Amino acid sequence: MGFFILVKGFALGLSMIVPIGSQNAMILNQGIARNHHLTTAALFASYDILLIALGVMGGSLLLSSNSTAFNILSWGGIIFLLCYGALSFQQAMNNSTANNDGSSSKKSYKVVIITTLIVTFLNPHVYVDTVMVIGSVGGQYQDNNKLFFMIGTMLASIVWFFALAISAAKLSVQLSKPKVKRFIDSAVAFIMWGIAWSLYQSWLIH
Repeated sequence: MGFFILVKGFALGLSMIVPIGSQNAMILNQGIARNHHLTTAALFASYDILLIALGVMGGSLLLSSNSTAFNILSWGGIIFLLCYGALSFQQAMNNSTANNDGSSSKKSYKVVIITTLIVTFLNPHVYVDTVMVIGSVGGQYQDNNKLFFMIGTMLASIVWFFALAISAAKLSVQLSKPKVKRFIDSAVAFIMWGIAWSLYQSWLIH
């Protein structure tokens, strides 16, 4: 029973993080540039572990029962995603004239850490996925079952972020080609806008 719940948690965790989001977009870009991509993956996984634990241990109840907090998270997430999408679209347009020698993509270790913090904790949509959605499902379990579920969702973040970082680095030569990079950035932009729209729809029916 415990293993089944762990697998269920793993599956739910993947369903939350596999769709391209701001964290995935950053890991993809860092992997393509081969610039602290494993560090980026480790940081994002650590942040997810913290937020998932917060949600499963009761944080989801506080957020879902507070209409003000829900509104702030929803609209904050919408604005964040719209802006992130706009930046990705602008980058896609810039790629058509850039030299794409990779130097502009390099970030220092300090900048990478600060950026991961901003992309995670200033993105309200992250709280919706980890604290509210995963937390509300995990809150239905008791004792060891809750622990198994939580471990499953945490493993999903670890496996996915590192798999994405390693894959992007291995395929960096192909993915860094101007046309491919422009397509990736454009796709990220439209996906960000799509998630913003879905978040708006969820806010309407809440």
